[in-house]
Amino acid sequence: MTAPISPAKSMRTPLARVRNLGASHSGTGDFWRQRLTAVAMTLLIVPVIVVVLMLLGRNQAGAAQILGSLPIAIILLLFIIASAWHMKIGMQVVIEDYVHNEKLKLASVMANNFFSIAVALASIYAILKLSSGV
Repeated sequence: MTAPISPAKSMRTPLARVRNLGASHSGTGDFWRQRLTAVAMTLLIVPVIVVVLMLLGRNQAGAAQILGSLPIAIILLLFIIASAWHMKIGMQVVIEDYVHNEKLKLASVMANNFFSIAVALASIYAILKLSSGV
């Protein structure tokens, strides 16, 4: 008969092991999402810089013509989404780490979420409006 295998020593509480949560309950997920958005922005920054350089010195009609291209609009939209998501996660981590009043922390996280969504939606609207030529 073999002896039962003892679980590895862990600093996690039994409830955390049951729920499969770390100390902050979601920190690992936020960590990886922030790294994923950073990689996405790193890959997209060169095409975005090229598009911005193409737009220099053009009027609105010229900008609409360049942004009317589907690949360019998609690249800009992906960059905006990744940037807004990255910004939201980064500010949320700062708020959760440095704001100690629970009510102020909740209000700050809510304001951060609304601000990030508003920036993303305004940017997406502008890109779609310019790319559609309206």
